[in-house]
Formats: sequence, structure tokens, C-alpha cells
Amino acid sequence: MEPPKGFLASLLQFLVFLPYFTALLLLGVIKGIVLCPLVCLVVTIGNSAIILSLLPIHIVWTFYSIVSAKQLGPVLKLFICLCLPAAIILWPILGVLASVLGGALYGFLSPIFATFDAVGEGKPSPFLHCFCDGTWSTVKRSSIVVRDFRDVCFHSYFSLMDEIRRCCPDKNYHEIRLLQLPGALITSALGILVAFPLISLVALCKSPYMLFKGWHRLFHDLIGREGPFLETMCVPIAGLAILLWPLAVAGAVLGSAVSSIFLGAYAGVVSYQESSFHYGLCFVVASVSIYDEYSTDILDMKEGSCFPRPKYRKNETAFSGPIQRLNSVKNMSSTRVGSVRVPMIDVKPLDLLDGLFVECRKFGDVLASKGLINSKDIKEARSSNGSQVISVGLPAYAFLYEILRSVKANTSGLLLSDGVTELTTRNRPKDAFFDWFLNPFLILKEQMKATNLTDEEEEYLGRLVLLYGDSERLKNSYAADSSSPLLTERKRAELDAFARRIQGLTKTVSRYPTYRRHFVELVKKLSDDLDQDRAGSETTAPVVVKIFSRIFSQSQRSFRRKESISRSDHGSRKVDMV
Repeated sequence: MEPPKGFLASLLQFLVFLPYFTALLLLGVIKGIVLCPLVCLVVTIGNSAIILSLLPIHIVWTFYSIVSAKQLGPVLKLFICLCLPAAIILWPILGVLASVLGGALYGFLSPIFATFDAVGEGKPSPFLHCFCDGTWSTVKRSSIVVRDFRDVCFHSYFSLMDEIRRCCPDKNYHEIRLLQLPGALITSALGILVAFPLISLVALCKSPYMLFKGWHRLFHDLIGREGPFLETMCVPIAGLAILLWPLAVAGAVLGSAVSSIFLGAYAGVVSYQESSFHYGLCFVVASVSIYDEYSTDILDMKEGSCFPRPKYRKNETAFSGPIQRLNSVKNMSSTRVGSVRVPMIDVKPLDLLDGLFVECRKFGDVLASKGLINSKDIKEARSSNGSQVISVGLPAYAFLYEILRSVKANTSGLLLSDGVTELTTRNRPKDAFFDWFLNPFLILKEQMKATNLTDEEEEYLGRLVLLYGDSERLKNSYAADSSSPLLTERKRAELDAFARRIQGLTKTVSRYPTYRRHFVELVKKLSDDLDQDRAGSETTAPVVVKIFSRIFSQSQRSFRRKESISRSDHGSRKVDMV
């Protein structure tokens, strides 16, 4: 559907759209009011029970991990142990409050967005779905939120603590300088006392400008069908953004007030790093100017700040010079000129996770047919210790070949499994959190591109990553043929370093929310298939190949945006992985 041309046509469509939008909003609000208490109750009770039940274990294991950490010096260990009681007291309080607030917001807003999404372009039976969507699905997803929170508090927490205890101190040894500590603490306290009221006041003064400028931009896009209103299916949701924009402004002011605490406390870090109390005080003064220039850039106001900004580094690199306008409103609007009719490719976090399982499914079939993955690996995945080949090796193998595919295609980002979508710093999920995910893989891609691996070296590196450094299995994997590459000691060490790096990054990804849930579903289904195969009679294909085809079929279907896929190979069936 093409946007209307001309002011009168645009205005007429807007007037026709207004009652339609109001009715959907009213229906969504009613659904939100009904479901909000139930969802809030589920999330609050579930998360609170997890926090309180695991709190004694977290206390004991955190102290034990800190004391056992080899990369931390004795003075730093003592300082952390003295600070931990405050964090232990705040954790259950903040966790419960965040659960109440998050559950209430999710229970109220999720049905509203589901109502608007139900009438999107191409959706079947929109009238029925605008009443049904966002009801039971919201309650179901709230229980999934509790489950993911449990996985983070249990599996991700213990994985992180184990890494802290086992980390080698050779390159990452940390110690604290006691003489600089009092000055750092004083400057942190002064920074908070100065930055919190002043930054909150600056944010409050700029909030009216942000409110009206945002409304002006959104209404301009609505009339001209630009920006979030370009696609027809996005019009209802983008119209909802106009009504919710005051909440976004209030959240920005609140976020500025909260972030001012950390920005002010950073003065202690500056004082400690520069070994100078004077530079810490300079940062206290400069922190207000830093925030003022940053907010000015975001709101596309005139550059500069009326607040002083003294030098706070001996070799000033951080926050030096004017802030570049990379994501200002002006630049984003200018980049749309000339490409206003091209839909923006938005890569979602769950799509990335589903894409990982698509790759695991594809490589799982191939590796099982080669005998590199056997039934013992699958049985170990059911145990408490887990199978390193299944839990770390196989996802790391998929990441490796995604990097190699990107290197061969000579792309600036990561080329996903569809061979078309490229994940870059521009279309990645718009959270700074995902910078920690993407940037290490991009750096590793450039390093592997410079290495210029041969096909034999790529095959060797893949087996090394998959088998998790098991030299005996790696040697046996080449026993059936003579394709083992002749590697120099330098090349072998280089490939070992690449393998350790990819496995380390995969371990980090495995701690992300929702990853554990997908893996548990995989192991559960894998266990059921093993039991069925034991009870069955003769099979016409290797057991492991059949298992991987069944396990990852739903992940592939989810990554292709829930298209119906029927597979008949070896009697495989579809599996729901939420």
C-alpha cells in the first residue's frame, strides 16, 4: 500500500484512521487493565521466590569465589568482601521492586501492542485476533520470563563464578592501591552530591523541548508517511508511540537522574586511575558539562554547553572535544532522504538466537553423519555436568563457520545463515548490551581474515572447536582418512588460540537470557528421542542424525518467521520451542 500523495489526501487518511486507532487503543487498554494484576502477580511471586531461595547460596558462593579468585590481589579481595554486604542487602530489595514494576508494565503494555499487531497488513482474521491476541500469550510469556530469570540466577551465575575462580592470573591480575582509595571514595561521594541534583535539573529543563520536538517529528512522519510510519503495518503501533511519548520523556528524565549517580561516582575511578585527587575534582565539575553536551546532541540542539569543563586526564582521551553527532534526530532524518521507500532491515535478538539453532541443526546432521558427534555426547548432555561438545562445541562450531562465511563474502559485518542478511553495527539490536556480543566477533573475523586459512586448516579448526580441545578424539577423527593437515607449531598455536577465543565467546553467549531455555528444550527432546529409539526396532538412518533433524526443526521454522515447514525425512515431527 503506497502512502497518499498530497496534503489533503494525507489529512483525509489521518481523519479516517483516527477512530480506528482509538477503538484499538481502547480495546488494548481494557485487556491490559484485566491482565495487568495477574501478570504482575506471576512475575513478582516467581522472581521473588527465586531471589529469596537462592540468596543464601549466592552469599556463600560469591564470597568463596572472590576469595578463591587467583587474578585478584589480597587487598582487592578484602575491599570487595567489605563492599559485598551492601550489595547483598540491596539485591533482594531492588529485585523485588523491579519485578513488581516490570510485571505491571509488561502485563499492561503487552496486550496493547498485541492488539495493534493483530490488525497488521497480511494478518489473517484481524477482527478475531485483535480480541484474542495478547491475552493467554501474555500470561504464558510472563511464566517464561520467570523461567529465564531463574536460569540467569542459577546457571549463568554459577558459570560466571566458575570462570572467576578458574581464570589464569598471568595476564589479568588485579590489585588495589590503598593510598589512592580514600581520595577516590571522597571524590565519588562529592561527584554524586554534585551530579545528581544538577543533571536532574538539566534533564527536567530540557524535557519540554524533548516532548514537543518528539511530537513534532512523529506527527510530521505520520502526515508524510516517513520514518516509523513508512510501512503500513507499522502505522497503528507508531500511532501508539505518539500517545506514549510523554511516558518516554518521563522515563528519559528518570533515567538521567539515575545515570547521574553513576556518572558522579565515576569521579572516584578517574581519581584512582590518574592517582590524583585534583583530577577527580575536575571530573566532578566536568560531569555536568558532559551530560549537557550529550543531551544536546541527542535533541539536535545547538552545540556547546554553558557549564565549565576542566581537563580531568593527564593525557585526555575520554570525552575530549565535541561529541560527534552519530545518532541525532537531524542525521537520522537526513539519512532517510533518497531511501525513503526502502524498508529498514531490523535484526531482532531472538532471530539471532533462532539463527544459531538453525546453524546447529544443519551442522549437527553433517557432523553426526561423520561420526564427530556420537550418542555418548548426547547422553552426557542429560547429566548435571553436561556435554561440552553439545553445549559449547556445537554452537561454537556454528559461530566459526558464520565467521568464515563472512570472511569469504568479504562483508563488513557477520553474514547470517540465510546468506543475505548481514549483521552490522548499524542494524544490530539497538542496545549497548549487544555491542558486547557483536564487537568481539567482528574483531575475531578481521583477525581470521588476515590469517587467510586454507580449507584443510578450516576443517582442522572446526574439529578443534567442536571437540573442545580433546586431543584424543581430534586424533581419532582423522584416523579413518589421511586428510589431517600438516601444521607447523606456529600455525597450530594460532589455531588453538582461535579455538579458545571462539569457545570463550560461546560460553559468554550461553549465559544470555533465553539461551538456557532453548538448550534445556533441546536436551529434553533429545532424551525422549533416545528412549523411543531404544524401544523401537530397526532404523534406516543413524540415530544421531534423526535426533538432530527433530530437535532443530522448530528452531528453523521460528527463524523463517513461523512459516509452515513439513519434513518427512526419517519420520521427523515438529517440536515447539518457546
